[in-house]
Amino acid sequence: MAEKTNQQVYPFAPATKQPRSDEESGSLTSNQELKRKKMIKLAIYIAAFAVFQTVVILVFALTVMRVKTPKVRLGTDVTFQNFSTGTQASPFFDLSVTTQVRVKNTNFGPYKFDSTIATFMYQGVTVGQVLIPKGKAGLRSTKKVGVTVNVNSNALPSTTNLGSELGAHVLTLNSHAKLSGKVELMFIMKKKKSAEMNCTMTIDLSTKAVQSMIC
Repeated sequence: MAEKTNQQVYPFAPATKQPRSDEESGSLTSNQELKRKKMIKLAIYIAAFAVFQTVVILVFALTVMRVKTPKVRLGTDVTFQNFSTGTQASPFFDLSVTTQVRVKNTNFGPYKFDSTIATFMYQGVTVGQVLIPKGKAGLRSTKKVGVTVNVNSNALPSTTNLGSELGAHVLTLNSHAKLSGKVELMFIMKKKKSAEMNCTMTIDLSTKAVQSMIC
């Protein structure tokens, strides 16, 4: 029988890692530096965009979204019909006034208002009334509503100084109205706003024309 030969098996030597060359190490460092710079730029862009958005929102809130009260006044283009006045000894007046009620809306959205009554007074006494129909003043525009009102002295007490005023050839009338409505912004926001009209009209009886209009 052949004698077995004792054979000793030696394990393979572990493969040694190849050291990175200076060129490969430099390439990795360069890539990391580029990534870091890109991240910094991205962070700067995000911060700048956030600041820009904040500024836009603030400007938008202070201008577009700010709701202002519309202004209501009588127009200066006034005409008269059936103009009749008495004397200082026998004072009275009876005339028809045609003018415009102007609703000025400076908001960035329409102002829709309900119908209301405009009252004309002489020394606090109502001498005439007219209906202002419901309507809408567009964004940053003026709505003009034509009205004709008959005013007369029938309701005045005898204690008024109408005779003195007619003797001076003037007639002073006050007008008042209150509009109730809503300003609509961006079709989603509605803000209630009431606008009042308080005007004083002085009529020159000799020329039958408006001498002054103060609102």
